Amino acid sequence: MKIRAASMCVLLLAGIAAAQSNLAPNPAAPSVESEKPMLTIPSGTRVPLSLKQAISTRTAREGDPVYAETAFPFVVNDKVVIPAGTYIQGKITHVKRGGHVKGRAEVLIHFTSMIYPSGYTVMLGGSVENTPGAERTSMKDSEGTIRQDSDAGRKARSAAEGAGTGAVIGAVTNGGKGAGIGAGIGGMAGLAIAMLSRGADVRLEPGTSIEMEIQREVTVDPSRITSRREVIVRND
Repeated sequence: MKIRAASMCVLLLAGIAAAQSNLAPNPAAPSVESEKPMLTIPSGTRVPLSLKQAISTRTAREGDPVYAETAFPFVVNDKVVIPAGTYIQGKITHVKRGGHVKGRAEVLIHFTSMIYPSGYTVMLGGSVENTPGAERTSMKDSEGTIRQDSDAGRKARSAAEGAGTGAVIGAVTNGGKGAGIGAGIGGMAGLAIAMLSRGADVRLEPGTSIEMEIQREVTVDPSRITSRREVIVRND
């Protein structure tokens, strides 16, 4: 009887061990998550955006949020990976106003996340590549710094206009000699005013077209991408 009972215990323990081994996950077996098809947005991809708020170097501060929206769907291998209307969020990482004598206004924006119409959010690294919708601005460097165009011409015109006004006043009051003196005084006044005023600020209006460049590849789940916004209709 003891031998029979011992044999039954051995068989029972063997059965339990076999059941546990069957329930334990096989590390060599591929997981369902890894089999999920993914899409990759390659580094260097350029995406047209529309700015959602005004940005000015007069009032902007480092760390201020930036909001934009994709203006056109981006397609990879005949599949839409970034639908139009996808929100792009970023922040201002550098801002400088124009100087009194030299130094132009500039602002640097980095994009950090992409929010699909479904609410699916993907982190990214993006910079401004171009600002086709902004007047009197240019790209300063490869980092995406937006810089105001040179203001030297405007300040030179201010000095010239001051000289012309001074010459007229001098001629009226003191004849030809007074015209020369008045021109000199007016020119100096115009130059002083130009030097005391700051250079023009960079200003990007809402709706300004800007081009974002994705700086590193981004992997997205195609099952969570939708090409239209979800609308919830309630009948109260």
